[in-house]
Amino acid sequence: MVINISVALFSVFFGYLLGRFGHCYINVWLKNLKWAPHHWIYGQILMIIGALLPALGPASLLIFSFGSGLFISDFKDFLKFKILSPDEEGKKNFWNID
Repeated sequence: MVINISVALFSVFFGYLLGRFGHCYINVWLKNLKWAPHHWIYGQILMIIGALLPALGPASLLIFSFGSGLFISDFKDFLKFKILSPDEEGKKNFWNID
C-alpha cells in the first residue's frame, strides 16, 4: 500500500511537471496556438478515464494521478474556464499554478 501511494504521488508530481513544461516551453515553441486546448482538459479526461476504468487495476490509479497533476498545473485556466484561448504573453514562472 505504501508503494502504491508513493507511485501515485510520483505520478501526480510528474503530471504537474509535464503540464508546467508544456505551459512554459511548448506553448512558446508552437507560438501559442489559438486552437490548441488548455492542458487542464487533458488532465480532466485522464482523471475521468482513471476513475471509470477500475478494471485496469493499479494502472487506473496512475492514470488518475497523472491527470490530476496535469489538471493542477493549469488550475487557474480551469477556474477562468479557458478552453481554446491562447495563454497570456510574457514571462512565465515554472513553479506556479496557472
